[in-house]
Amino acid sequence: MDSTPTRANFYEARTFEPKRSIGRLLGKVKMAMGDALDRELAPFDITAAQFVVLLALASGEADSAAGLCRGISYDPGAMTRMIDRLEQKGLIQRTDHPDDRRRVGLELTAEGKTVYPKLKAAAMSVQNRFLRGFTKSDVRQLEILLQRMLANS
Repeated sequence: MDSTPTRANFYEARTFEPKRSIGRLLGKVKMAMGDALDRELAPFDITAAQFVVLLALASGEADSAAGLCRGISYDPGAMTRMIDRLEQKGLIQRTDHPDDRRRVGLELTAEGKTVYPKLKAAAMSVQNRFLRGFTKSDVRQLEILLQRMLANS
C-alpha cells in the first residue's frame, strides 16, 4: 500500500466508480447521520438542522444569522425561519448589538443552555453508534483525513 502523498488526481474517468467515490460516501454518511440524529432528537422536538444552529451558538462559532449562514451554508431565508422556530421554542433569543443598531445578535436562552447538554449527548450517541467497531486510533485518523480534505477545499 503506497502511503506517499500525491498531487496527481486520484480518480480517473476510465476507472471512476461513483458509488465508491469519497464524495458519494460522505454524502450518504451525512444523510444517514442526519436522519439518525433527527430520530434521536425527536423527543426534544428538535431537528438535526436546528441542533446544528444551537451547536454553533453554544460553541461560539456564530452569533448572528449571517454567521450561521456562512458557517452552515444555509439559505438566509430558511435560516430566518429556523431562527424564528427556535425563538418560539424559547431556546434562542435575538439581541441588540451594542455597537451597531442594524446588527442583531443571537444567543441561547436560559432554557437553551439547560437543554443543550442533553441535545449534545444525543448527538454524541448517534456519532458513537456510527463509529461502532472503530478503534480510537481509527477515529483520530478519520478526523485528520477529513480535516486534510477541508484544508484542500
